[in-house]
Amino acid sequence: MIFEHVLDLIPEWRRLGPDLNARLSTKGHGDYPRWEAALAALPDLQAEQAALSDRVTVSGNASEDQRRDLRESLMALHPWRKGPFSLFEVDIDCEWRSDWKWLRVLPHLDSLSGRRVLDVGCGNGYYGWRMLEAGATAVFGVDPTLVFCMQHLAVSRYLSGAANWVLPLRFEQLPPHPFDTVFSMGVIYHRRDPAEHARRLAEFTRPGGQVVVESLVVEHGRSLKPVGRYARMRNVHVVPTTKRLARWLKDAGFVDPELVDLTPTTVAEQRATTWMRFESLEDALDPKMRNRTIEGHPAPVRAVMVARKPV
Repeated sequence: MIFEHVLDLIPEWRRLGPDLNARLSTKGHGDYPRWEAALAALPDLQAEQAALSDRVTVSGNASEDQRRDLRESLMALHPWRKGPFSLFEVDIDCEWRSDWKWLRVLPHLDSLSGRRVLDVGCGNGYYGWRMLEAGATAVFGVDPTLVFCMQHLAVSRYLSGAANWVLPLRFEQLPPHPFDTVFSMGVIYHRRDPAEHARRLAEFTRPGGQVVVESLVVEHGRSLKPVGRYARMRNVHVVPTTKRLARWLKDAGFVDPELVDLTPTTVAEQRATTWMRFESLEDALDPKMRNRTIEGHPAPVRAVMVARKPV
């Protein structure tokens, strides 16, 4: 099984094997055979250089035919949300300029050097590569969206041996295990019980470890509980104020929550591309009042908050 090494590293997760096997099957998702065929069709290319920088890049010799086959296989794993990536000169222009968010987060992290990291809601593992660049010894990502795992497997094909994994499971399926740094970016407002999500993050953070939570927030007034959709997204249950976000972390047992970044999301940072052809932020904003969503809510603003689990 492709996750055997992960389960060896974290014995508490050994019992996840059957769940992972079930996910990586036609029973896990009807599109799995198509995605599996796309992975099998990836050309056999040898990486000569890799750069885990703003654009996660793998370079090496590839013919025009090989690059065409590579692009077709990667495109079959549409939609690509987090990135960007460049594999053998095939540039994957993802929906999110995730490198911009990482530049906002990175200055406020404890050193990742030598740390084992958990990334909750990791998507295709883009941030995991950046965490390795920052010195992490291993990054364990979890995200239930199976196609994101398949995207990660495609990138990992050419970055073999790198300690960055994406498990296609829900966070709630993981048995607790202590990590030095725990990330939850773009997740907590999707939870019906965000306070419980914060408590679970605390269970996975070692004493003295750091948690990093990134969330949609309301800048003024009360927390927002959308009826229906928010910015065309279905399962947004609560958009908290920054004070409410800090309260969730304190109540979970974290100390010294600090708001380190507050940035409105723009259509330059989140947009439809060739690699993500569905609706994006442009379609979610009121065309006459760009500071409102199409439903009349405040337009997206994202906060980054860091806190620590006491020793």
